[in-house]
Amino acid sequence: MGIEIERKFLVASDGWRAAAHRVLPMAQGYLNDLAVVQSGAQKTSVRVRIEDDVAFLNIKSRELGTTRQEFELPLPVDDAHALLALCVGGRVEKRRHLVRHGGHLWEVDEFLGDNAGLVVAEIELDAADAPFERPDWLGTEVTDESRYYNLALASHPFSRWSLAERG
Repeated sequence: MGIEIERKFLVASDGWRAAAHRVLPMAQGYLNDLAVVQSGAQKTSVRVRIEDDVAFLNIKSRELGTTRQEFELPLPVDDAHALLALCVGGRVEKRRHLVRHGGHLWEVDEFLGDNAGLVVAEIELDAADAPFERPDWLGTEVTDESRYYNLALASHPFSRWSLAERG
């Protein structure tokens, strides 16, 4: 069983762009929706992702916070396309920019389509309380705010957020 320890932040500026050393196009969808997870009927999200020229089925426990169980299984890309057609809610499309800073790898997700305008930076850590150097471009932490999770963005995209939700 894999454990993911991740913190999520908004970005305060475009300062990360100059440091990005790789960009991965991504398209993903979910085989279950936010409502079944929020109701407790299911305890995981089930995601299909095509990342550049590879694909994965990902199952992630849905606790808020930094630590979750995560299982990631490789898929043939043709199978992933077929599964994406079966997904509920909207497709989440983004460009993931890989940025090294302070000895850590940051994943800066620049969302496209219905989530255009949203940019989120994530860092995976070895422990929930592990120290890390904050880049100048890092903004407010949103790790505990479920609306920033991709499952939520598939059901309620950024383009439909109220001013209060964007707040």
